Amino acid sequence: MAESNRHPHTPEGPAPAVTDHSNPYVPVPIRRPRRLRANPAMRELVAETSLRPADLILPMFIADGITEAREISSMPGVHQHTLDSLKRAAHEALEAGVRCVDLFGVPRDEDKDNEGSPSCDPEGVLNRTLSAMREEFGDDLLLMADTCLDEFTDHGHCGVVREDRWGRAVVDNDETLFLYQKMAVAQADAGAHIISPSGMMDGQILAIREALDEAGHQDVSIMAYSAKYASAFYGPFREAVGSSLEGDRRTYQQDPANLRESLLEAELDVDEGADFIMVKPAMPYLDVLAAVAAASPVPVAAYQVSGEYAMLQAAARNGWLDLEGVMMESLTSIKRAGANQILTYFATDAARVLTSN
Repeated sequence: MAESNRHPHTPEGPAPAVTDHSNPYVPVPIRRPRRLRANPAMRELVAETSLRPADLILPMFIADGITEAREISSMPGVHQHTLDSLKRAAHEALEAGVRCVDLFGVPRDEDKDNEGSPSCDPEGVLNRTLSAMREEFGDDLLLMADTCLDEFTDHGHCGVVREDRWGRAVVDNDETLFLYQKMAVAQADAGAHIISPSGMMDGQILAIREALDEAGHQDVSIMAYSAKYASAFYGPFREAVGSSLEGDRRTYQQDPANLRESLLEAELDVDEGADFIMVKPAMPYLDVLAAVAAASPVPVAAYQVSGEYAMLQAAARNGWLDLEGVMMESLTSIKRAGANQILTYFATDAARVLTSN
């Protein structure tokens, strides 16, 4: 009998295809996915997810009563700014390709009160900064304003705190809506392009939309923090804004155990007039982000929060991770999960990487 290519233990039939004559029993793959990973040009050609500098939004902090920028110890590279340092950092972001910044005001402790009065004052730290920034940048750089009372209240909650009938301290949802309306109009008057309500009060988007329209600000957009979880990842942010919070916000921010609730919150915000919606935090909630993005008729943002940023910075500073690598991988994963926009403290650095490649 003539010799054949068949393995002695294979049944009679055609011999398998071979890769080379030295190992005649290894089948030739029909599909070779590695062909599309062969070199940088090929990988870029077939990339399923594209991240652009214009997708990134830079959160920034403006503090009252300081004479020079102060680095936030738990967030290396992030500062509480003076107006001059804020303008410089915003110009750097714009030059890198970032087209939107999200501004948070940090008032002096002595100016805080139960109702967050500085939030509505045209001369309050955030509103006068918005005016100066709009004069500086016009429409070249979009100004988003954080529309929440927590930075401005002496108790650190996102709304007015009252005692209920049983003597418990609670955040009064409907009274807070009235203050959100005043705050949003003050921010729009000052020059904000985008109002960003983050307090998770029921009905906040409808209340703000009606107030903006009545004040003649029909063209001012709303980015709703629709799915904002009561997360432990916000820790460094509390330092950034000098938070006065004692306790937690679990009666109004979402339970980390829930996903369907986010779909309801997002649907309600869209119905009430939100132009964008948001999931916060980002990486621990990529499943939520993907579900919200799949259902949403409007753009969906995600916020890579202070704790996410701080973890990557700390690991990199200990030599455990390559910072640029994990920065870009984390942002790409958020975009891949469905985010149209990403709020991140890495925005300027990531935009520089993207434009240099």
